[in-house]
Amino acid sequence: MPAPDAPTSKPNIGERYRVLLDVARSLAGTLSLDELYAAIHRETARVLEASGFYVSLYDASRDKATIVYYADRGEHQRVEIAYRGSESEVLRTGRPVIVKDRLDDLSLMHLGADDSDVTRSAISTPLIHKGRLLGAISAQSYQPGAYTEEDLDLLQGIADLAAVAMDNAAHVAELERRRREAERVEEIGRALTSSLDPKVVLGKVIRAVLDVLDVQGASVWLCDGPTGRQGRIAESGGEVALPIGLTWEFDGVLAERLIESKAPVVIDDLAMSVQVPAHLREHLKSGSGMGAPLVVGGNVVGVLTAGSRRVRHFTEDDTGVLQRLARQASVALENARLHASLQALSLSDPLTGLPNRRRLHIHLDKEVAAARRGRSLVVVVFDLDDFKQVNDTRGHLAGDDILRSFAQILDEENRAMNLVARYGGDEFVSVLSDADLDGARLYIKRVASRVATDPIMTSMGVTASIGLAEFDRASMKTMDDIVSAADADMYRVKVQRQKGRRVASP
Repeated sequence: MPAPDAPTSKPNIGERYRVLLDVARSLAGTLSLDELYAAIHRETARVLEASGFYVSLYDASRDKATIVYYADRGEHQRVEIAYRGSESEVLRTGRPVIVKDRLDDLSLMHLGADDSDVTRSAISTPLIHKGRLLGAISAQSYQPGAYTEEDLDLLQGIADLAAVAMDNAAHVAELERRRREAERVEEIGRALTSSLDPKVVLGKVIRAVLDVLDVQGASVWLCDGPTGRQGRIAESGGEVALPIGLTWEFDGVLAERLIESKAPVVIDDLAMSVQVPAHLREHLKSGSGMGAPLVVGGNVVGVLTAGSRRVRHFTEDDTGVLQRLARQASVALENARLHASLQALSLSDPLTGLPNRRRLHIHLDKEVAAARRGRSLVVVVFDLDDFKQVNDTRGHLAGDDILRSFAQILDEENRAMNLVARYGGDEFVSVLSDADLDGARLYIKRVASRVATDPIMTSMGVTASIGLAEFDRASMKTMDDIVSAADADMYRVKVQRQKGRRVASP
């Protein structure tokens, strides 16, 4: 975009109203804030010297001013440069200011490539709408004495019109953002009813943050560790997505705000903040960030964060949006965890805590598929001898103790990659993946040795009959084939025991 033409002459008093009317018409039709800043510059440069120009926004609650647009000799860009507002005379007093020379000494903000070539004079006026100080605009010149009091009055007139246009544009932008937020919240709600996979739902939360807020990265940190204050990234997205699995120990101010007060936090400069640990600075080299707690059942279980690549000012509206999305994410996590708990119950035996028959079938079906492709597989079946007699004579509580004790033996002797399940009644099954018969026999000997010395099992006089089978691709096709073969081997052992012959373990 070419630089606005420099004014050929300054308007007289009679022309001033026509100029302001033209400015009002031009600004009123501009609803994009970025386009509006450029339009304010363009209209100002039509009637005033504006080799240098900037628009600054002000947050009085934090005494923070941010330059959101500046132009310097035809070069203009959308930026975010923050400074303390009270250090600016215009923002501190809410009155226009003229500097006729030595701008670099007298003003907080001046433009130029270096100290030897900087703007010399300036006029700056506040942006005020309905009594609220929105910020300031400033026109600057590389020549001393470039401005008069009449110029200052004209710029103030432009600023008054600009403040109205900016408020309207901000209102339109907020309505548009709320529309997008409503759409994304509805989308998350649909995801809650259509999917109970937390990764799917959290992925939609991440996309909602990126779409609704002007940020380049978003992450869901789930709290774990002994203190519950270590966040670990479970889902992340955006141009500056952080790696999944990255950890952050929330302490100090972060812990007080997020964990204890359940309140959002804003970090204006991630690279400089003492709250950001050193190992995270490799990933957060610059920019700003904010976070809102994820609360489930009254407890903080994680944090939803949003980050900007550049240093910027997050407003209360921004944190409000993030908090609303965090509440949706919290509902998603609560539903997913409840579903996971119910699923775990549906796949676990309530007495022993081992996987039940349904879980065994799911696991064994996958293992048989792998065995058909060539991986070795052995299934071991256990049946407790004379269990029914003990159950009938000593009661069901004694029988439960036996089942729990035997389940504990199997679980402790089992490798992590294998699965041991309660098949039903007093029968148990171990699925030994990537194992051969020799390895299975060693496992059986360990189990038999534990049974022979277990105080509960020996006091009740209970032993176990054990059978095993190795998957044979030539004769076996399904999981029922290998389980039936192991079951038949177990019954062979049991029959021999019943005939009174002592049979060694297979």
